[in-house]
Amino acid sequence: MKARALIVDDEADIRELLSITLTRMGLTTDAAESEFEAKRLLQKQQYDVCLTDMRLPDGDGLALLEHTARFWPKMPVAVITAYGSAENAVAALKAGAFDYLSKPVQVSQLRALVKSALKLSEAAGAGDETPLEDDASRAMHSLLGESVPMRQTRAMIDKLARSQAPIHVSGESGCGKELAAKLIHTKSVRHERAFVPVNCGAIPENLVESEFFGYRKGAFTGADGERGGFFQAADGGTLFLDEVAELPLLMQVKLLRAIQEKRVRKVGSTQEEAVDVRVISATHKDLADEVKNGRFRQDLFYRLNVIELKMPALRDMPEDIGLLAQAFLRRRSEAEGGAPALSAGALRALEDYPFPGNVRELENVLERALALRSGTEITRDDLQLKPTSVDAVDIRSLPLEDYLATIEKQAIVEALEKTRYNRTAAAKVLGISFRQLRYRMERLGIE
Repeated sequence: MKARALIVDDEADIRELLSITLTRMGLTTDAAESEFEAKRLLQKQQYDVCLTDMRLPDGDGLALLEHTARFWPKMPVAVITAYGSAENAVAALKAGAFDYLSKPVQVSQLRALVKSALKLSEAAGAGDETPLEDDASRAMHSLLGESVPMRQTRAMIDKLARSQAPIHVSGESGCGKELAAKLIHTKSVRHERAFVPVNCGAIPENLVESEFFGYRKGAFTGADGERGGFFQAADGGTLFLDEVAELPLLMQVKLLRAIQEKRVRKVGSTQEEAVDVRVISATHKDLADEVKNGRFRQDLFYRLNVIELKMPALRDMPEDIGLLAQAFLRRRSEAEGGAPALSAGALRALEDYPFPGNVRELENVLERALALRSGTEITRDDLQLKPTSVDAVDIRSLPLEDYLATIEKQAIVEALEKTRYNRTAAAKVLGISFRQLRYRMERLGIE
């Protein structure tokens, strides 16, 4: 059976353009020129997708959106906004719109939007089961925990996966912001396309634009060929902007335009190209404070923060610590052929510890305990939850290379703990680049 679409617009030429395009895609279409007529058609016929203008003679798209959300919650609704009307688009996304199109409507963007909407309708018809790759992938993308905060977080993720709205994931460092973003992507209609994570604080300022949008051959010294950027790599999928508050102000302007217009221009090119990308951003900083202090553009903040997903801190769900610890140890046992269990005392110590570095710090503590243990189980002493200074360790008899490595490792661990395991911030504390920090952590075995 052919999919059916409802088109709602008071302009006859827009209705005709949308109808022709969707018919060529194999859909059956009905058209309405008012909110009243649209509601009448909805009562008579079931639709797989609805496209509605924001301005109607007897109402607006938001009113129709609220009506469909109440009576046909599984039907994706996309709104059509006037050119440059970012406020209307954001309002529609906040109200639950699947996505939006700007006038003049670009046929390529329309096709991509409708294809995604139909995939969502098919998933809803199949019981809202979006296929994952396999059981290993399911486990990898899951956020473990049975506490109330984690149950609420997973429920919110399920809801967000049905939308195309930009999402801002907030929370302390180490609380699983990238894991949440990846889970949203995996559960969405975009799961077959790329998930592209980007650490915005790790890109040199002079390379930010070319890394995001790509470049043409000869655009600058060293540009020996044409290359796509992060947006092109994430086309059809999801672009995850971690530590987005670290972007330079000039790049923030260009990022805002790319998100609003869904088009990018490579460095050295005069032509723009359409991209179909869902943007999920994250930072451990308070973006509202960054806006007040002039370090982050307010218009970009509103564009990225259409919907906020706040990740809970580990100290707010101590009942999940044992489950997380056992899951980590099970993964290690699969990789190494056996790993010890936690003693009762060690578990109590973990549950009493505040974990400023959250889940990432928990994994680091357990990794260290595995290396230090002498028995068949991990004890309270093996955890070493109190930071150990270099002066307290007898390293005078070590070879020079090991002595220097010990001091370097301690300095990195202290910087990570000071910044709540935010690697970008830790690199700044240490006075080195993010890439240098990553290399040193890999060399020293710091997870």
